Amino acid sequence: MAPVRRPHRRRGPPPCGDERPDSRTSPSRAARTYIQESGLVALIKWFKHNSMTYPQIAKVVCSCSGNLEKVRRMIKWLRSIYVKGDYLGHGNDEHDFGTMVYDYPKVLGFFSLEEMNSKVQYLKEFGLSTEELGKLLAFKPQLMACSIEERWKPLVKYLYHLNISRDGMKRMLMVQPTIFCLDLETVIAPKVQFIHDIGVRSDAVGGVLVKFPPVLTYSLYKKLRPVVIFLMTKAGVKQEDIGKVIALDPQLLGCSIVRKLEISVKYFRSLGIYHFVLGQMVADFPTLLRYNVDVLRPKYQYLRRVMVRPLKDLIEFPRFFSYSLEERIEPRHQTLVANRINMKLRYMLVGSDEQFAQRVQEAVERRARFEAGNAAVLEASDAPETPNGAAAVAAPAQDDREAET
Repeated sequence: MAPVRRPHRRRGPPPCGDERPDSRTSPSRAARTYIQESGLVALIKWFKHNSMTYPQIAKVVCSCSGNLEKVRRMIKWLRSIYVKGDYLGHGNDEHDFGTMVYDYPKVLGFFSLEEMNSKVQYLKEFGLSTEELGKLLAFKPQLMACSIEERWKPLVKYLYHLNISRDGMKRMLMVQPTIFCLDLETVIAPKVQFIHDIGVRSDAVGGVLVKFPPVLTYSLYKKLRPVVIFLMTKAGVKQEDIGKVIALDPQLLGCSIVRKLEISVKYFRSLGIYHFVLGQMVADFPTLLRYNVDVLRPKYQYLRRVMVRPLKDLIEFPRFFSYSLEERIEPRHQTLVANRINMKLRYMLVGSDEQFAQRVQEAVERRARFEAGNAAVLEASDAPETPNGAAAVAAPAQDDREAET
């Protein structure tokens, strides 16, 4: 039996008297209309171009309370001060701007353009170029949350009294911008006082901060004090020398005791260097403890096996380890061997190639004069004695006999 075909119903708009909105389509149409009018699609494309994921984009948009126009204005302003992916081309991540926006989304919607402009102008007073400023804000956008009057000006005045110049402050800002977000009285001042208390001269404290700005971000009791105690107890540095050591190489304060300092001390002690002798070496050349043991070992082996130098030479000149084995130590040693001369490590390695060549030439000339003098003495001793010469020799002998009687 053939199936019964039902009449086809043609779907169409409902009668005018029964017209009702479709609850399934109206919200989506409204959302689509809002997205088109707000320009959200273009904004999302721009975020994606800067390597932001969709969850990251959602976080940024939500943090700005949906005020996309304000976001666009802020993006335009940030790009105008070179905070963008290819602002420098110095090997940085090409998507720095997207990373900055995600790490600190408040920068897009929380601060007014006038407030941020005033902070940018203040930062430029340190000598920052527009490109340097863009790089700085890309890595530390939290700077925009700091108050000029309450945070930056008191810090600048404090650093000025430590004899830190504008260029020094600029270096601190570029190397460790977090410093300009720290509290002066509770975080920075106690660490500066500690550096002074361990023996760093007042006129050298500022130099320590400029050389190694991260020192102000370390914990005083969990990092700085333990390192100083280790240097004095395990590395043999005397109390009167610890201030000098830190002033010369403040990067030591940033070294891990377990992963760096203990390994270095153990290696030098294994060479037969006594505790107090190692302390003297560190006082002369503090960077000694920061070298990787894998770098030290081949240089030491070359010194002892090829150059046949005693350990004493290394103790007298620990800076030996700072020179390249292939580019400095080996070539100059071979030059000394070729010219049949010897000199202390200090004179062998310090100075330019021209200065070294001059030292070698002077040493060769001294040896030539010495050999010529010896040859003359030998010739005189081989000559036949004359009567006058015999009398001259006999006279002292007679004097000696008189002295004995």
